[in-house]
Amino acid sequence: MLKVLLVALLLGLPILTQAQSPEDQSGGGCGSSKAGWDVKTVKDHPPSPNPQDGKALVYVVQTMWEQPGLVIGSDKATTRVGIDGAWVGANHGDSYFFFPVDPGEHSICTDWQSTFYIRSGLASAADLNAQAGGIYYFRVKVRDTTQYRPGEVKIEPIDKAEAQLLLGSSSFSTSHPKK
Repeated sequence: MLKVLLVALLLGLPILTQAQSPEDQSGGGCGSSKAGWDVKTVKDHPPSPNPQDGKALVYVVQTMWEQPGLVIGSDKATTRVGIDGAWVGANHGDSYFFFPVDPGEHSICTDWQSTFYIRSGLASAADLNAQAGGIYYFRVKVRDTTQYRPGEVKIEPIDKAEAQLLLGSSSFSTSHPKK
């Protein structure tokens, strides 16, 4: 254990620091950092919905890249997705989900839901200017590394062609807040 701590200190990793207060702090502006999500994935894809009247539809697809030979806990990351400060769902591994959103300017964000402190602060955000009837696609890239490096999480908009390619090889994700 002492070797691990020494390496962490030499690399400047913040594993010995405490998360910032207040107690219900926002996870990167997404939602409460304490809000955990249970996620289930299935290979069957639901029919692609049309946006509800007066709403837009947002797809979020997650892709994983893991360092070869890496074995730390689960081989699949869970990321929560939020919009305008509230969580709307989560992905696990290579998966996707979708949700309706009102037209207008929004901030969409994601963070890595992890019990490892070094990963729990990894987050990313992007802007969304939704139009009624529009369909928008975002990709969450998750890169897992060693226990001495935190990894990476990045959310970015993608075009429909790239989204269709990724959706075809992903599982469908259903999620709900943990009780």
